[in-house]
Amino acid sequence: MSGVKDKNCELVAKRWAQALFELAQEDENISKDDILDDLLEISNTIDSSDELLNVINNPSISTEEKQIVLCKLFQNSIMPIVYNFIFVLNLRKRIGIISEIAVEFAKELERFKNITHVNVTSAIEIDDNKKTDIENKIAQKLNKDVVVEWGVDNDIIAGLIFKIDELVIDNSVKHKLENLSKEIIKV
Repeated sequence: MSGVKDKNCELVAKRWAQALFELAQEDENISKDDILDDLLEISNTIDSSDELLNVINNPSISTEEKQIVLCKLFQNSIMPIVYNFIFVLNLRKRIGIISEIAVEFAKELERFKNITHVNVTSAIEIDDNKKTDIENKIAQKLNKDVVVEWGVDNDIIAGLIFKIDELVIDNSVKHKLENLSKEIIKV
């Protein structure tokens, strides 16, 4: 049940993030990076204070009282578009998912900037020059800017495993041996 709730929260946060992103695109003078910074500032401020977190998530505290708190905290420190956004979030009783909205907004911004994250796992540590070569080849193949996270797993014996979003490309010797073993068993 918790997984369904988390997925639902992620979906709701994604919709709110997309709405804010679309609103930001209407005015080319509005920096989407600055919006993300403001969302992260709000999220971090709320998450860093147990007392504030309790106020935001407490259904017995009225929307008006929460708005007063949010106004005092953020009215002069964030962009008007973001301030208006959190005002609406509060009215719709969604201010409690601001952290998730910030995460989804960051994803929207990366899609807009044509950036994708790739996890690369190798059997041994790869030197920086080789990492740069691999990173450039991935970027060229995907026709995107890439942010690569590197990992080492001695169990894969040799080769590389690439994870791009939900796609996994397993070019490891361990994987090839497992496939060979399955083929032998079939015979």
